[in-house]
This record gives sequence, C-alpha cells and structure tokens, in this order.
Amino acid sequence: MITVAEALGQLFALVGPTGTEEVPLAEAAGRVLARDVAATRDQPPFAASAMDGYAIAEAPAPGTVLTVIGEAAAGHGFTGRVGTGEAVRIFTGAPVPEGATRVVMQEDATRDGCAITLGDGIGPNDNIRPAGCDFREGQAMSAPRRLRPADIALLASMSAATVPVRRRPEVALIATGDELVMPGEDPGPDQIIASNAFGLKALLETRGARARLLPIARDTRASLETVLGLAEGCDMMVTIGGASVGDHDLVARLGSELGLERAFYTVAMRPGKPLMAGRMGNAAMVGLPGNPVSAMVCGHVFVAPMIDVMLGLGTAPAPRSTAPLAAPLPANGPREHYMRARLSEAGIAAEEKQDSSLLSILAHSDALLVRPPHDPAREAGEVVAYLPL
Repeated sequence: MITVAEALGQLFALVGPTGTEEVPLAEAAGRVLARDVAATRDQPPFAASAMDGYAIAEAPAPGTVLTVIGEAAAGHGFTGRVGTGEAVRIFTGAPVPEGATRVVMQEDATRDGCAITLGDGIGPNDNIRPAGCDFREGQAMSAPRRLRPADIALLASMSAATVPVRRRPEVALIATGDELVMPGEDPGPDQIIASNAFGLKALLETRGARARLLPIARDTRASLETVLGLAEGCDMMVTIGGASVGDHDLVARLGSELGLERAFYTVAMRPGKPLMAGRMGNAAMVGLPGNPVSAMVCGHVFVAPMIDVMLGLGTAPAPRSTAPLAAPLPANGPREHYMRARLSEAGIAAEEKQDSSLLSILAHSDALLVRPPHDPAREAGEVVAYLPL
C-alpha cells in the first residue's frame, strides 16, 4: 500500500491541463480563466461624480451664493466650463465638468430658482471619483482563477465580451456489478440501486468537469469492454466497484488485459483502501471502491483535485481546515482515516457510525475529520484537520 500523499502524486502525473476555448462572458461563470485578460479602457473613463449635488470650481464657504448654469447626468455630460460663482447640477456617475474641483452634496445646498446657497455642514471630501480609480487600460485579471460573479462583473467593465477558459474535462463514470440497477428500476431480490455514480457526477461537475453516466458494466469481460469503449474520447475514466480482489472484481483482474497501464493499487486509507489508477489509451483511469461512502470519500480526496489539475489550477490536495474536537477520539490505526463528522459551535465531532456503506451518515455530515496514521487518542478541545463537504 502507498500513502495518500504518494497516491495523489501519482494521480497528478496522470493528468495535465486541458486546452482552452473562448466562451461568451455571459456563460463564463464558474469556468477557469486560462489566460490573463487586459482592460481595453480606464474605469471610470472620466472623473465622475460620486453623488447627487452641485459641481463647483471654488473652495466652498458657508453662505456662498452660486448661479446654476447647467446640468450633468450619467450619459449626458455638461459641455461647458464651470467658473467662479457658478455651479452645475450633477448626478451620480456623471462626468465632472471642466473647471470643477469638487461636488457639493445636494443636502448641503439650498436652491432657489437658478441660485444655490451653500450650507455650513460641507465636509472635506471632494466627492469625485478620479478617472481610472477602479482600473487603468492594460491592467489585467490574472489567470488561472475560477470566475466568480464579481469577476464576471469586472470582466464586463473591462469590456471583455468573450473570455479564454479551460475546456471542461470530460469524465466517464462507469458503475460495475451484476448487483446494480438504475434509480427508478425494479431491483431483483439480490440487487441494489446504483448511487455512487450520481453522487460523483454531482461532485465533479461542481468542480468544473463534464461527467457522463455510462451504462452499468456487468460482471463479464464483454460487458466491461463494451462500456469502456463508450468512454472513448474522455479525459478520464472512473470505474466504481470491481477494483478489489474478489473473484468478481473484473476491473482489477482484467485491467491490464483491457489496456490499463496501472500506476498503483491500494492506498493506506479508510475508507477507500482498494483504489486503483493508471492510464488506458489517452485517458487517465481511476478505479474506485464500490462501497458508497468509500467512493465518495475517494472522489473528494483524489478525483476532485485531479479535475483541478486539468483545469490548470495546480497540483494540491483538497484544502483542509481545522477545528477543535467537540468530543474525544480514540487512537487511530495504521491507515489515514477520513471520518464522517459534524461541525458545530462546539467544534467538530465524529459521527458515531463510520461504516463505509452508510450514505445516510455521509449525507448528514458536513466534514471529513482527517486522522493521520497512528494518531494518538485525542481529547476534546484539541485542534484537528478536516475536509469541508
């Protein structure tokens, strides 16, 4: 068996960044920016009023009377010049007229016809946003980055109608086993509903992949070959079940015969020990264990970081956080343990049941509490690491 860190290193070596494509800005949310994008203009492109009020040229003094000579609104600037004794009615976002040095808030002026009288509560701010105070032409948004709503707004302001993003990795998900039927079908007396592929599809698509659910591969070589053939063209194949050492675990037994160049087999972790990986043709291949929780834990720990690599986000384990223990824990065994756990104001507490078949416990959990190999017993209050779910 190899360690989790060693397995991650070998998995990262199986994949690389996908190509790039240009997509409309309106469709770029959540995608990963592949190249820097530079602004084509200053923002704002002119000195703009930060509020509604009056643009004036002179230092304001309480009681000063000024003549209003025009108006400036957003999209409709005042074309003249403001001189001493003059003011221009101005609205938020409008260009500041030539000659004006500040904007007096409308609350600080009293208007009577074409005249305003300045009040005595005028503050020190000029209430003007300088040209280019947000960004200058040529300033760039740096890649790589996963584009958030605020990034999309900024790119729009930079006048980027399309953006270069990483192509979504194509992942084929293949559940295996005679015991499986699809949700909605009627299982036989010895069958169960296939669930793992659906959970993994949701996980990987939230990370930016495009996951394809292929037909269930039955426990025959012909069926497995047929389904693997349907994965042609994918960047990664993920098989679920069949990677252990049982008589019916065809992925492990027939992998090399079907073209798998195996990188490793079995990892010192729980749940998820029977993990297999390698290459099949041009695609990376990961063989996950069949127990539902094991498959999902391995998805978080291994497959999701591989998607990040393909999106150009670098090679790094799934990010961990820390929290104090809300309840004590006994000593851990020789394998790295990912315990289903709940977070609360008191800290983090491991679920009582840790059976790798219990999806209800995983769905109830919001973290995987990480125990290093041979971790000693821990008391409440000690700080531990966890993976958020």
